[in-house]
Amino acid sequence: MRVGVIGGGQLARMMIPEAIAMGIEIKVFAEAEGMSASLATVNVGDYTEAEELGWFADGVDVLTFDHEHVPTSALEQLERVGISVQPPSKALVFAQNKLFMRQRLSQAGLPMPAWLEVQTPEQLNEFISSQGGKVIVKTPIGGYDGKGVRFVSSADEVSDWFSSLNKLGGSLLAEQLVDFESEIAVLSARRPSGEWRAWPAVETIQKNGVCSQVLAPAPKVDQQQALDIAKTISKELGVTGVMAVEMFQTKDGQLLINELAMRPHNSGHFTIDASITSQFEQHLRAVLDLPLGSTEMTADYAVMVNLLGVESNTNFLENFEATMHRFPEAKIHTYGKSPRPGRKMGHITVLGDDLETAKSRALLAAAVISGS
Repeated sequence: MRVGVIGGGQLARMMIPEAIAMGIEIKVFAEAEGMSASLATVNVGDYTEAEELGWFADGVDVLTFDHEHVPTSALEQLERVGISVQPPSKALVFAQNKLFMRQRLSQAGLPMPAWLEVQTPEQLNEFISSQGGKVIVKTPIGGYDGKGVRFVSSADEVSDWFSSLNKLGGSLLAEQLVDFESEIAVLSARRPSGEWRAWPAVETIQKNGVCSQVLAPAPKVDQQQALDIAKTISKELGVTGVMAVEMFQTKDGQLLINELAMRPHNSGHFTIDASITSQFEQHLRAVLDLPLGSTEMTADYAVMVNLLGVESNTNFLENFEATMHRFPEAKIHTYGKSPRPGRKMGHITVLGDDLETAKSRALLAAAVISGS
């Protein structure tokens, strides 16, 4: 079994040990030399070039992704000549374009914040007025980790986006600014033949637009409601492999869909140490249409804390020994990246039978390893 992964980042990197354990040959198409998944990189090049993708795909049984940025037109060419692309281009487009996602999930009757496709400042200002004076505006394509997202009270605050609409897909997406109690994510996996499994819904805590902590399971959420939403999306869109559904939970307990990712996801890293089947093993099983593994947790609670770069010359290695000594229960994962402020350099996971204790220990371990 040969799996090709487009993208050489940390998600591809974390698939490598799971592939080795299952006897799967994994090959990575990286964007540059020396990326996180360099151990399995067999091709370095431009993933937007259909010819390069075709050469890479010719040596694998299935093609999957570390990120969603591969043009669907290139993937459609591969699918037409019989190459297995998982998730398929017809599903991936809804993770690539937030406006398409809103339109499709509205047709399915799923719960979402109020939203509007806008092409002129006048349309945006009218929507802002209808939503109490402040909204979120997103570029439909290309944004992640807080990029391509602005909180605005006037169309003037995105005038540069309006002047570049052609590069942004022709429209902007305006959304209701939700007064939420918490942010929730559901990780699930589906194989082409239809089997579907999910891990418990988790709470994600953001810092400067980037996920900082993950609490598993989410302490206050209707688990069945969250999982039902994820299952409906997966089936409606024909998703295969791992999918993350990010949601807002309002103060009255309502869940509203925020965004989708069709690949392993930062909110699921806890599964490496706290689940019978990690999201990376499950993704490989799913894209190869193999039976899915158990998603049962191996501890009552798990807390994952992201290790974000603090300065360009600190890579955390100097504090590994001290962290391991003080926190023997902490599982430390690094991504093999060069340091940069705010960059995801790794994560720490702590398991336990008490959520607050696990959270405290994980945060303390993260502080020690980052030198703060």
